[in-house]
Amino acid sequence: MSDKDTSKYISLILRHKPEVIGITLDEHGWADVSQLIAGVSKTHRLDRQLLEKIVAEDEKQRYSFNEDKTLIRANQGHSIPVDVELEEVTPPAVLYHGTGEKFVSSINSIGLIPKSRLYVHLSGDIETAVKVGQRHGKPVVYIIDSGKMSADGYQFYRSVNGVWLTKSVPVKYLSKLK
Repeated sequence: MSDKDTSKYISLILRHKPEVIGITLDEHGWADVSQLIAGVSKTHRLDRQLLEKIVAEDEKQRYSFNEDKTLIRANQGHSIPVDVELEEVTPPAVLYHGTGEKFVSSINSIGLIPKSRLYVHLSGDIETAVKVGQRHGKPVVYIIDSGKMSADGYQFYRSVNGVWLTKSVPVKYLSKLK
């Protein structure tokens, strides 16, 4: 198995299914590093050195260690209820959401919802939104009037890796990028 496969498996464990390897996350999403390594290494090559490499080199900066590297967590994207201690932040006037063409009619009727995740993920630039959209087929980028949403009382958070998060985006704050 490749390091990328191991990284994806760690993401699955820390964001969605820690029980698969018999660990639990605390209320803030932290897992004991030794337990994670022991559990993951039953099916994937993993030791502390490789884990530190995966965390340091992950292009999306999915993971964080605590100060002494005894705990690890995913920065966002959870489908299980955890509080990753996000601080509310005033967003820029405009944010973006990349998706696949197959989701357009649903988004146009109900807006952006987190589905299986805790938050809707938004990007600060078009290029990132296009990359995200490409993972779902032909990309479509929505422009979010985040300044108006914020003024109307919607909360926004920014994760450690720069992803913007909010609970939902109603249709009235969306427009498609031409």
